Amino acid sequence: MNALQKYFELARSQLDEVMASQLPAMEKAAGWVGETMVSQRWVYAFGTGHSHMLAEEIFYRAGGLARASPILDSQLMLHERAIEATYIERREGLAASLLDLYPVEAGDLLIVASNSGRNAVPVEMALEGRRRGLRVVALTNLRHSNAWPSRHSSGRRLADAADITIDNCGVVGDACLALEGLPGLIGPTSTITGAFIVNAIIVQGIQEALRRGSTPEIFISSNSDGDDHNHLLLDRYKSRVRHL
Repeated sequence: MNALQKYFELARSQLDEVMASQLPAMEKAAGWVGETMVSQRWVYAFGTGHSHMLAEEIFYRAGGLARASPILDSQLMLHERAIEATYIERREGLAASLLDLYPVEAGDLLIVASNSGRNAVPVEMALEGRRRGLRVVALTNLRHSNAWPSRHSSGRRLADAADITIDNCGVVGDACLALEGLPGLIGPTSTITGAFIVNAIIVQGIQEALRRGSTPEIFISSNSDGDDHNHLLLDRYKSRVRHL
């Protein structure tokens, strides 16, 4: 079995573990997504480093919710000053000012993703979200999180700060594949499992909303025949969503 095949098997085994062990938490989170849609509230998502991709995963894409917004800050992402981002996400005191930039309200839903679950900004984002009346779902790697101390002064990890925690069932360090001659592992999996989890709770949440008689607004691919449909949604929400 070559490295490609081994990586596929390892990623699939983690997805299998997610479905075997995290289904109750995912279904509860999906129920909250459905309630959010029925009540015409908003879904927000946040992550630092590579986890910011999971925040973007909910946003402005085919089959995605129109009433969904990422919380993005370039200093916590990787496209400008990646090295600095590694250290900035460890600083306390940033989450509240970042959340102030978005029109979040009590009853909205916030997904916070952090594979390590130990850095200050994601922990504080979850705590601040709950303080403001948002329902907070954490997406993290419990094996890794439990193996290392928190970098937040409270000692809390992301899993301790959220209402619901969903484990991506990854290994310590995220990368999972050992090859002879290398000093460390390769093949990270948290983006694969995280994107599945985020989309799974959204699609199940949409089904829950439909079951309750509410039809969530979704985007259709702009590379098919979705432009007219999408323009109506964009005109409706572009003044509210800062990234449109």
